Amino acid sequence: MTDKDQTTVTSESSAGDGSDALKPSGDALSNLLHEERRFEPPVELATNANVTAAEYDEADADRLAFWAKQAERITWAQPFEEVLDWSEPPFAKWFVGGKLNAAYNCLDRHVAEGRGGRVAFHWIGEPDDDTRTLTYADLKDEVCKAANALVELGVRSGDCIAIYMPMIPETVIAMLACARLGAPHTVIFGGFSADALSSRIQDCDARVVITADGGYRRGAPSALKPPVDEAVSRCPDVRSVLVVRRTGQDDIEWNGERDVWWHDLVDKQSTEHEPEAFDAEHPLYVMYTSGSTGKPKGILHSTGGYLVGTAYTHWAIFDLKPETDVYWCSADIGWVTGHSYIVYGPLANGATSVMYEGTPDTPHKGRWWQIVQDYKVTKFYTAPTAIRTFMKWGAEIPAKHDLSSLQLLGSVGEPINPEAYMWYRKEIGSDRCPVVDTWWQTETGMIMISPLPGVTAGKPGSAMKAIPGISAAVVNDAGEPVERGSGGYLVLTEPWPAMLRTLWGDDERYKETYWSRFPGRYFAGDGAKLDEDGDVWLLGRVDDVMNVSGHRLSTTEIESALVSHPKVAEAAVVGAADNMTGQAVAAFVILRESAGDGGEDVVAELRAHVAKEIGAIAKPKTIMVVPELPKTRSGKIMRRLLRDVAEHRETGDVTTLADSSVMDLIKSNLDEGKTADDD
Repeated sequence: MTDKDQTTVTSESSAGDGSDALKPSGDALSNLLHEERRFEPPVELATNANVTAAEYDEADADRLAFWAKQAERITWAQPFEEVLDWSEPPFAKWFVGGKLNAAYNCLDRHVAEGRGGRVAFHWIGEPDDDTRTLTYADLKDEVCKAANALVELGVRSGDCIAIYMPMIPETVIAMLACARLGAPHTVIFGGFSADALSSRIQDCDARVVITADGGYRRGAPSALKPPVDEAVSRCPDVRSVLVVRRTGQDDIEWNGERDVWWHDLVDKQSTEHEPEAFDAEHPLYVMYTSGSTGKPKGILHSTGGYLVGTAYTHWAIFDLKPETDVYWCSADIGWVTGHSYIVYGPLANGATSVMYEGTPDTPHKGRWWQIVQDYKVTKFYTAPTAIRTFMKWGAEIPAKHDLSSLQLLGSVGEPINPEAYMWYRKEIGSDRCPVVDTWWQTETGMIMISPLPGVTAGKPGSAMKAIPGISAAVVNDAGEPVERGSGGYLVLTEPWPAMLRTLWGDDERYKETYWSRFPGRYFAGDGAKLDEDGDVWLLGRVDDVMNVSGHRLSTTEIESALVSHPKVAEAAVVGAADNMTGQAVAAFVILRESAGDGGEDVVAELRAHVAKEIGAIAKPKTIMVVPELPKTRSGKIMRRLLRDVAEHRETGDVTTLADSSVMDLIKSNLDEGKTADDD
């Protein structure tokens, strides 16, 4: 899954024939295949798996009938009359005529069917002794109270609500209260600046903002109310700011005419609230992702198709057994993974989940593994960037904890390199847990390409094939399917239930951004290769393919080669303008702690290693040793900022970074000369 930064990908931005542009260089594809290692599903898991190979055949025989069957996972207040209306592409309508309520499907029906006592969330705060357990009955009561409070604030169906919160239960409660009222929410990552916050509030015309006084970050309170105050000062239509007391900070400003404490308003409300059924196409939420024009794109997801898609994929890909599993997705709820695979998918399935507020290194670097041990987590879903951080810290840290409860591991955020896959499988999964490497996007809403743990023999680094009911292809520049062993552009050839419906307030930009490059097909913006078995290997953004002296090189291949070196924990590669070669390979690497600070010898060693793995043409001209890499809230590396550094420009907008101070660290390293050029 990629949190991408682009609008339309034109033929100029990926010049030349697609198959040549992404063709393996030398033995690079063989290297990526990691000696063609394959891991068959464990016998016990395969025997009892939720999904069998027959499901692919069923979906291929009648795709719409397959999705109609999956819609039975959802309780409909009014049955749908048509599975898909695709009469005005690219604008889809799924489960036409059906009515439902997302919050009812996530909560009320479980309570009504006798599952109210099941734990919905084991919530763990960053401070060691700060925990809460919420059953489905508890969560339903809290959501009803919050919905009643929003009604008291004047919220009605169709009003948009902005949520700017830490990873606390009230964030989930606020989302579901909005869904209960038919008020679309936009959750804005708690690390965003006031500028980013105000632009999103204004774009979706939010009249109520829900926030907290602060959250905990690496052991200390981090204030959230001040950026809200600054943002709202530019948003005169915001009439109320509802504030959760989380950290108890005393120095926050207070506007008595606008601000109201959550505990003063919500806690006094009734736990009774009758949910209204809304049309399947009623807006559920808007999520903003970055765009190359500078204006964020508001991705609109509607209710029925999204709920069906997330419920099915969560059940199938994580082989969910809701009666016994303890599932943990480590994403932030401010990212789409948090929406789909912390909130809506797991709760629709009646799952028991772990939700953690803090960072993986607070108060110690084994905190995540302590949580897995203490709560006996069975299914774990995280990002390759986190995995590579753990690789950097060393395998001895997870080895101190009992991880025997784990049964399945997931990866999300960007393509996972084979070395990280193998480390994850060995050091966290004890060489027995299948790894599901999932590809999807903010725009797709649900996982699209992934191994099925009871069916697929996993290959380190490959997302394998589209899941049942999803139609994907790799095509060349002319839109023709490529042969096995070749590369091209990843497209989706048929609509899917959880797909974005449009860009908020901008239908034309929606059509131009996603449907104009290959008419009639959704262009994901990612490059991919098919191996000889027809399995998919994601290469990342096609605009991250470099042209060095006429040779097309994938940044992902070079990054994979760098990370395969034992001294490297993480790497990012960009193409920087070069007078001699058109573009030059510029690499940014984080070294493992055992490698020390690095120096010219290490840089020379890494450059030689890339030449050996891929070829001399791929050898980086510049390698910079850095303490961190600039990443979005989703864990996606912001390579455009690294390109700015490599080309000695002022860095562009950093509002989408999880930690904007990272760029200052990189620049200070550059000033100290921690880089080397191949002259």
